[in-house]
Amino acid sequence: MANELLLKYGCNPNQTPSRIFMKEGELPIEVLNGRPGYINFLDAFNSWQLVKELKETTGLPAAASFKHVSPAGAAVGLPLSDTLKKIYFVDDLELSPIACAYARARGADRMSSYGDWAALSDVCDRETAQLLFREVSDGVIAPGYTDEALEILKKKRKGGYNVVKIDPSYRPAPVEQKDVYGVTFEQGRNEMKIDESLLQNLVTENKALTDGAKRDLILSLIALKYTQSNSVCYAKDGQVIGVGAGQQSRIHCTRLAGNKADVWYLRQHPKVLGLRFVEGIRRADRDNTIDVYISDECEDVLADGVWQNLFAVKPEPLTLREKKDWLKTLTGVSLGSDAFFPFGDNIERAHKTGVSYIAEPGGSIRDDNVIDTCNKYGIAMAFTGLRLFHH
Repeated sequence: MANELLLKYGCNPNQTPSRIFMKEGELPIEVLNGRPGYINFLDAFNSWQLVKELKETTGLPAAASFKHVSPAGAAVGLPLSDTLKKIYFVDDLELSPIACAYARARGADRMSSYGDWAALSDVCDRETAQLLFREVSDGVIAPGYTDEALEILKKKRKGGYNVVKIDPSYRPAPVEQKDVYGVTFEQGRNEMKIDESLLQNLVTENKALTDGAKRDLILSLIALKYTQSNSVCYAKDGQVIGVGAGQQSRIHCTRLAGNKADVWYLRQHPKVLGLRFVEGIRRADRDNTIDVYISDECEDVLADGVWQNLFAVKPEPLTLREKKDWLKTLTGVSLGSDAFFPFGDNIERAHKTGVSYIAEPGGSIRDDNVIDTCNKYGIAMAFTGLRLFHH
């Protein structure tokens, strides 16, 4: 390992020179294949921190799918149901625990994960490499790769796929710096531990948190710790199902993440599962087609004949009433927020996406209104006392 790595360019092609380097010691990474760029490494280091912390906290293999320095999805390696295998397009693959984690992370928001950076808490095995190989992805970071996995990944993107190995024992300095407009900022790293101790201050009438809810709330909070703020995260059954990142308004975060979670669940509707596509359709085109079918544009697409380029058999539209009825069956969702909810409207929107459990810092002058709205729907909410802004 060296203490410096030159990059092709920075965030944009006009931003040269560009490099990553250590002021002291050697870089904790080794590039095994490809030539990662500036944004690749921002994604790599943020996503690695997320999966490393998630694995340490839950004891389960963890994976993340990152785009533009925020997670499109993150998950632990729980087994997949047959329905999830089908909507994640992995029903033809063998899945190890770490492959399950990445399939879940990638499946949370497949459109946003197009061209992602993947992070794995565990050694990348053959099953995970096979999954990565057939998806559109920029690169992967992991603590190691089996020989078979590395051989598979080196063939991806005509041999140019970015494969980064990180030293899992690396610990960064407790104080971090970055330059903005020629001015150096310095702060202590956010080393606050996220675990079940943050969920003890239950402020609602409903004070019942299942073990699954605790796991999902912790998952959502760890994901938020590495998501550009403002941010809100919905999680269910060991995986993120919707992230709203980088919004100026809290309600916009809640709506954005909730809409993504709705799409995740609508993809499990029997009509969507029964879609028959034209032969040879590309994976990305199939994802886009499903998104259009779920959207309000569905009936227009089916009416104007475009469907013939997408579907082998013209499907019946998924009506607004059918979508509303299906979404009413979504329950048990957990939601985390990186800062307090200022108004009860966030809870109203979260309720529409089946949220039953919430973790947020608390501290708003309108906490009573937020608590009352939770009580209205029987939602259990914990005040963590911990803000998780990330910029």
